[in-house]
Amino acid sequence: MTGPETTTGPGPAAAGPWALLSGAVKGVAKKFSQDRSAALPVAGGRAVVLAVADGHGSAAHFRSDLGAHWAVAEFTVCAQAFAREAARVGGDAAGWPALREEARRLPQQVGHRWHEWALLYEANSPAHGARRLAAAERTGSRERPEAPDLAAYGSTLVGAVLTEHTLFCWQLGDGDIVLVDGEGTPHLPLSTGPDMGDETDSLCEPEPWRKMRAHWQPFTGGVPPCVLLSTDGLSKSFADHQGFLDFATGLGERAAGQGVAAVQAQLPDWLGRAAKFSGDDTTLVGAIAVPAQRSDELHEQDAYDQNQHDQNQHDENPHGQRGTEW
Repeated sequence: MTGPETTTGPGPAAAGPWALLSGAVKGVAKKFSQDRSAALPVAGGRAVVLAVADGHGSAAHFRSDLGAHWAVAEFTVCAQAFAREAARVGGDAAGWPALREEARRLPQQVGHRWHEWALLYEANSPAHGARRLAAAERTGSRERPEAPDLAAYGSTLVGAVLTEHTLFCWQLGDGDIVLVDGEGTPHLPLSTGPDMGDETDSLCEPEPWRKMRAHWQPFTGGVPPCVLLSTDGLSKSFADHQGFLDFATGLGERAAGQGVAAVQAQLPDWLGRAAKFSGDDTTLVGAIAVPAQRSDELHEQDAYDQNQHDQNQHDENPHGQRGTEW
């Protein structure tokens, strides 16, 4: 296969006042994607956790798909606990300082958990250590072995926790977080400017949490219409950064005008075209604010879909007989 391969969910998931978007495309001519992502509701839909990770993918990082998987998995574990607390605090400003302090600790928690996975995997299936050990045995060296090199698992990480009252986000390495406000203006709370080449900060470095950028803000004028996280394969597909920002604002406008389900349905085509231009894996997750009426319609559609599923299951197996167990 030489073209981009797309992976998306069947439709937008309902999450309180938001609908969640998710899509991913494998880069052109790549065997498999090194991107991973998550978009999930927490605390009964009163909070949302979003995350994307981009394994570096070059020959030196040949296990980076694992690194990206661990990055998203461990971030979501830590962020869900944080999101439940953020939802509990809500709009009580007296509780925000404690939340901010907890947000400062989260990068170290994620970094430690990621390194534990990488070290465990490396101990059981060394990427390079087996060769170094064999060489030491041949030469009779008794020097203390070096710390494992975890570069093979290198990955970036971009994550966010969103409630009706606050946004917290974290970023290590490249990728983008775009917040589109009620006026349709895009904001990049953690941007450091244009990329200056392919080098990027990584979870495989010692104490990576020290390089992780963080941002938080309260919402005084209501929930923002659109929060998007993406790997750098998306922004790199545009001729300039303004084109990427226009895409983000346009996505929010289409969601408001056509509905989130229509945007989710078109997402595979948009990401597929982006991957053709950038040549890279391209992943996007987002939370789109849904007006109260449209939110009710989305929940009704979910209920209808579940009813149809149950009816189909009954039609296929009217007597409730169990199928083959695997």
